[in-house]
Amino acid sequence: MSAASRPEAAGICPVSGTVGQNVGLLTLKALLTGKALRRLDGIAYRFCAEPDCDVVYFDRDAGSIFDKSDLGVRVGLKESSDPIPICYCFDVTVSDLRTGTDVAAMIGAEVRAGHCACEVKNPQGSCCLGNVSAALARLRAAGSV
Repeated sequence: MSAASRPEAAGICPVSGTVGQNVGLLTLKALLTGKALRRLDGIAYRFCAEPDCDVVYFDRDAGSIFDKSDLGVRVGLKESSDPIPICYCFDVTVSDLRTGTDVAAMIGAEVRAGHCACEVKNPQGSCCLGNVSAALARLRAAGSV
């Protein structure tokens, strides 16, 4: 058994060494550029959330890696300059959180109404509300909201 195929190693980003989150193929198929999509040959991809790592998706068993340049959208967790996307379904950026509008409530209402498509639009393949809450907490701590 190769090091990459051991269960404990399979989930670790080959560049940053951080544990990646499972992400469905639907997410990759929706967000990869056409050129990158033609290289899609894994089946168990993970999302690397390490901000300083250019790797976005990896499948160690397949030896497959996609970085920021392989996506058609900016990956908010990996960006430091505006616009920094925070909610992909409703086009919300970190700058929008500074307006004083209750963006989290708006997003929550839209999610409850069934209008979100996080598994397709968010590079993490999951709901953005946790990211929105964390970004709001950081902005509040910095006195920016």
